[in-house]
Amino acid sequence: MELNFDERLEPLGKEMQIVVSDSHTFGTDAILLSAFASIKRKDVACDMGTGCGIIPLNWIKGETKSVTAIDIQEKACNQLKKSLEINSKEDRIKVVNADLRSLKGVVPFGEFDLVTMNPPYKPVGTGIESLSEADKIARHETMCTIDDAVAAAAKLLKFGGRFCMCHRPERLCDIIVSMREGGIEAKRIRFVVEKEGKAPWLVLVEGKRGSKSHVTIEKQLVMKDKDGNNTEEYRSMFGDYMDGHQ
Repeated sequence: MELNFDERLEPLGKEMQIVVSDSHTFGTDAILLSAFASIKRKDVACDMGTGCGIIPLNWIKGETKSVTAIDIQEKACNQLKKSLEINSKEDRIKVVNADLRSLKGVVPFGEFDLVTMNPPYKPVGTGIESLSEADKIARHETMCTIDDAVAAAAKLLKFGGRFCMCHRPERLCDIIVSMREGGIEAKRIRFVVEKEGKAPWLVLVEGKRGSKSHVTIEKQLVMKDKDGNNTEEYRSMFGDYMDGHQ
């Protein structure tokens, strides 16, 4: 397997490697979303805007029934395909290069138990826009807004299926409103803080398609204890990946 000049391999635990690049890598938020989604063995799952594929690659460490990974950027899809080949997992994930706003006829509608997305966080025109096109698509809502993500998830999910996403806490109201208008009801919300007493920097939200109104605010996830060490729960979400990344 030949990597491009800007690509490199990173261990994803003891038995798996992932191809990352400057354009398509992953952060803490994606790892936390993967854990929050709590995929089940029989789930038919889809990760939208998959990037380098960190979430579906985490999922296939177990005996997940079916996983689809979608991204609008061809380079991201090719990176994930390389990761699958390197790990001899080509048959475990279906990689789809497509715009999530135009999925009709590309992936089946109404057949997924779980859909996730770690979306672009910045509205267009806010902050300093990244220079590269890849960065703009990944970080700014140029190709995908919260409404776009929810609309796509609503089409993919079975009745009662779950949509999990992460975002900045200041966008929580937008997420809940968009979900309700799209036929997905927010059911679980969890905030993530670096340390006790600090403001949340991330919010994790799970909604269910066709569900009734009732939301549970879960105990906040604290990343570090008072001494600056990773908490046991935070470490557990990374599995054996964190062992080599202290």
